[in-house]
Amino acid sequence: MMKKKICMLGAFSVGKTSLVQRFVQSIFSDRYLTTVGVKIDKKMLTAEGQDVELLLWDIYGEDEFQKVKTSYMRGASGYFLVVDGTRKSTLETAFILKERTEEAAGRIPFIMLLNKADIQNEWEIRGDAIETLREQGISLMNTSAKTGQGVEEAFMSLTRTMIRL
Repeated sequence: MMKKKICMLGAFSVGKTSLVQRFVQSIFSDRYLTTVGVKIDKKMLTAEGQDVELLLWDIYGEDEFQKVKTSYMRGASGYFLVVDGTRKSTLETAFILKERTEEAAGRIPFIMLLNKADIQNEWEIRGDAIETLREQGISLMNTSAKTGQGVEEAFMSLTRTMIRL
């Protein structure tokens, strides 16, 4: 069995913890709980014919007062950049985190998750911005921790990419 470390990165309150809870425990809670430091969950799955233990590092959200420690990224096989579709500023934070992650861990696989797809009508990030990201070669997926949309698919897709490398 192989082990793969995945980091959940993004701004404050984009849904990183909710995505992990949806994936690991199939639950969603409307109660907001701030992550302090890092919370590590495990999930076993089979991908590409191999048993994989995922170590999911749910890292506290970055904001103007608190910067994510790049040491958390060491040893990661991949990561998610989680963006809140209703807050365009979270996209800028994601690019800052991507740059810092590449400095700390090198160029490892990642997927940008445009979260809160269940309220897409409230999004500030629109189709033209999304198309520009795709043209830049960024792998994007729409997710909703609340409904489960795209969550399982995102984790499976990243896991398959990590195994192939």
